[in-house]
Amino acid sequence: MTDDPIFNIPNGMPRLAEIMRRLRDPNTGCPWDIEQNFRTIAPYTIEEAYEVADAIDREDWPELEGELGDLLLQVVYHGQMGAEVGHFDVESILRRVSDKMIARHPHVFGNETRDKTAEDQKRDWEASKARERASKGAEGALADVALGLPALMRAVKLQKRAARVGFDWPNAGQVLDKIAEESRELVEARNRADPDQTHEEFGDLLFVMANLARHLGVDPEHALRDANAKFTRRFTQIERELANDGRRPEESNLEEMDALWDAAKAKERGQRP
Repeated sequence: MTDDPIFNIPNGMPRLAEIMRRLRDPNTGCPWDIEQNFRTIAPYTIEEAYEVADAIDREDWPELEGELGDLLLQVVYHGQMGAEVGHFDVESILRRVSDKMIARHPHVFGNETRDKTAEDQKRDWEASKARERASKGAEGALADVALGLPALMRAVKLQKRAARVGFDWPNAGQVLDKIAEESRELVEARNRADPDQTHEEFGDLLFVMANLARHLGVDPEHALRDANAKFTRRFTQIERELANDGRRPEESNLEEMDALWDAAKAKERGQRP
């Protein structure tokens, strides 16, 4: 094993790219890796990105280092598969993103002034992206918002694009009014026992909630992740309290668990139960 030339390549992108090339070698590679394609690897790419975000949320920096490596491996994986069919390779991926960063930052790599606020730079960035979309023939403000994004994230991106061309409520108050309207329509659909309409109205309500988050400056994905974490903490506390009494949740009832929930909530807030 130690005679393998892979051990003589210095650590860095060339070594990782060679490892992936070897894993995908149709004659001597790993059978699982050889069978993969862009579609089968895409879910792993998404999963690794979420694991990076999770490590950041937990401020687990050693874990983040490992997760970033796993995410980088996904890029190399796609690069190798692209090279095998002649679409692109790792080097062309690196070259393209480097060229893009230089082109989008003329205030750093060109002669444009740096005397701008972060908000000014953000507007310039978006204008640059819009020019790139136009050069690719993308038609319409919503043309290239990725379909594969999580639905909540995609809703916010769609709304931001529409807002740039003036299709937006002026203030959060009007969004709240729309939420009340959509809530009423959802209740009506439920009362009619119409599953298709209930599905549609529920989606409309979620979409408007995402719009409210945008108006309030809240990241809805992050807010929901925090809510999930809070629910997990408090329900786990309920389980602990019941376990101290030798019971499980299914041996309790909603009234008791609600009281334990309120106690866990008060404890988190530093209040007396």
